[in-house]
Amino acid sequence: MNKVLTGIPLLSENITVLSSAKEYASALIRLIENAQSRIYITALYLQNDDAGQQILNALHQAKQKNPVVDIKVFVDFHRAQRGLIGDKSGQGNRDFYLELASQYSESIGIYGVPVKRKELMGVWHFKGMIFDNTLLYTGASINDIYLHQHDKYRLDRYYQIESPELCESFCQFLQQTFVKSEFAPQLNIAALPNNLQIKHKIAKLKATLKEARFNYYAQQLESSTEVLSVLPLIGFGRRKNQLNQTIRETINLSKQSLILFTPYFNLPKPVMRDVRSALKRGVEVTIIIGDKKANDFFIADQDKFSMIGIIPYIYETLLKTFLKRQQKYIENNQLKVRLWQHESNSFHLKGIVADERWHILTGNNLNPRAWGLDLENGLLIDDEKQKLLPTLTQELAEINKHTQLITSYLQLDSPAQYPEKPKKLLKKLRLAQIDRLLKRFL
Repeated sequence: MNKVLTGIPLLSENITVLSSAKEYASALIRLIENAQSRIYITALYLQNDDAGQQILNALHQAKQKNPVVDIKVFVDFHRAQRGLIGDKSGQGNRDFYLELASQYSESIGIYGVPVKRKELMGVWHFKGMIFDNTLLYTGASINDIYLHQHDKYRLDRYYQIESPELCESFCQFLQQTFVKSEFAPQLNIAALPNNLQIKHKIAKLKATLKEARFNYYAQQLESSTEVLSVLPLIGFGRRKNQLNQTIRETINLSKQSLILFTPYFNLPKPVMRDVRSALKRGVEVTIIIGDKKANDFFIADQDKFSMIGIIPYIYETLLKTFLKRQQKYIENNQLKVRLWQHESNSFHLKGIVADERWHILTGNNLNPRAWGLDLENGLLIDDEKQKLLPTLTQELAEINKHTQLITSYLQLDSPAQYPEKPKKLLKKLRLAQIDRLLKRFL
C-alpha cells in the first residue's frame, strides 16, 4: 500500500453509508425493484421468515417482470438445509426455496456453497450484493432481525458503492468460481448431488479458493484530491490468505489512529500481537464491540439457557483479561474500548479504519474462525485525502449513541457475578479445558 493509488478508482460521492437495519431493508427492496440487468446476492443465509419471504418473493417478481435480469443468490450449502440453532421443527430453508420456485414460471438461481464437509469446520461467509452497477456491502444476512421486521434488530455496517468495475469483478468471481465450475449446487431445484459428489466438489473448490483472486483492471493513478481506490479481497485458509495479510498490513501501517469493529472479542493471535504493537508505538486504538447482552448467542431467559448461550460469557472473559493487561493504555486514553448495547438488540459490526485513510469493509469477525476456517472477503479502500472522513464521523456518531466507554476492566462482570447456569457451565469447561478448544471455533 503506497501513496500511488492502485486498484479500482472511486469518488467519495460514489459511496453512501446507511445507518440502520431499517434503511438496509428499504434499500434492499428498492435495489431489487429497480435492477435492470443483474442481481447477485451473497449472504450466509436467506431465512424462511417474514423478511426472507419478502425478499425472495421480490426477487421472483423482478424476474417475472423482466426475464432478462440475471438473478443469482449464493448462501451456505449446509446452513440452508437446517433450521435455526435450537429450532427442532424447521427443515431448513431449501424447502422454502423449492416451494417458492414452484409458484413462478421464470426461475432464479439459488446456489449453496459447500466450503467444508461440516458446517462447524467452515462456512460461506462471503459478503456483497450487486444490483446492476451498485454494490451493497454489509455483513448482514437476510432474516427478520437483520432487516428489523419486528421488535428487534441486529446492527451491521451498510456501504452502498456505485462502481461498474467493482460490480463486474464480483459477478465474474461468483460466476466463474461457483456457477460455471458447478462447485455450488443449485438449491431451488429438486435434485442435489449425493454425499460423495459433494465431497469431491468441496475438495476441488478448496484447491481453487487457495489461489482465487478477483479479476479487475488495476489502474495506476496519480494522487488527486478527488480519487480514492478500492481493492476487492479474498480470504480462505491460514496460508496465503489475501484478506488476513491485508488486515495485518493495515493495522501495522497505522501511525496515529486505529479503529476495530468486531461483534465477538476473540482476536486471532497475529491480530492481537499487531494491536499490542500499535499501542506500543503510540497509536490511539479504539475497539467497538458488542456487550455480552448484545451478542446474538446471548440467552436472557435462564430457564431456556443451553450450551450455545455460554459463548457471550467466554467473549466477555477474554475481553476482561485483555483490558486488565492493557490498563495502562486505558488510563492514558490511548486505548478506548466502547461496548454497544441497545435494549435487547444485537451487534454485528466488523471492519478496520487506520489513520482515517485505510478502510477495510468485511464480514470477517476478526476471530480464529474467520482467520482460518470460513471463506471470507473484504474491500480495502484507500482514501489518502480523507474525503470519507465526514461520512465516517457520521457513521461513528450513530453507532456510539448506544456505546459505553470502558475506563477499567472492573466495569465488566466477573464469573462470580454471572447467573448460576453460565457460571457452572463455564467452570466445567475450564476444568475440562474445553474452553480452549471452543475458542478456536468461535
